[in-house]
Amino acid sequence: MVLDKKRVTLAVLVIAVFLVTLVTACSTTPKEESVATPTEQPTQVTEYKPGEKPVVAEPTKPQVAEVELGDVYFAFDMYSLSAEARATLADNADILLANPGTMITIEGHCDERGTEEYNLGLGERRASSAKNYLVSLGVSASRIKTISYGEERPFQWGHNEDAWSQNRLAHSVVR
Repeated sequence: MVLDKKRVTLAVLVIAVFLVTLVTACSTTPKEESVATPTEQPTQVTEYKPGEKPVVAEPTKPQVAEVELGDVYFAFDMYSLSAEARATLADNADILLANPGTMITIEGHCDERGTEEYNLGLGERRASSAKNYLVSLGVSASRIKTISYGEERPFQWGHNEDAWSQNRLAHSVVR
């Protein structure tokens, strides 16, 4: 009988500890307050009158200038910059220097002639040539990525010189 009382007491004690643990584990913890990042503006609430629904202003995003950059075209199997290409890149550099937050990717493209591997390499050399010239004009290299699409993304469909000349380019995309 003494043994049964000890078991009952032990069982009650175990249940009590379990319940205390359960209650404290399920309690809520205070949530951290969100802090607005520099690119976000906090939501603003206008004047509230009892009985009316409050009007909440939407957060605004910083405006990014609309930037349109010119394309640079190349002669067949070339990646050197012509005088016209340098002039276009100089205009692009002026735009980029006036918009210091603008980041770009320069895509190197080729016409369909040549092997896929060769055209990927040529496209990379064309994109790098344009990037290097922009950097020489004062644009930070960290703002410019390059990628080669070779012949895989033609700008002009066709199997003639007119189409091919439109596909030999370095195309700048704002990102």
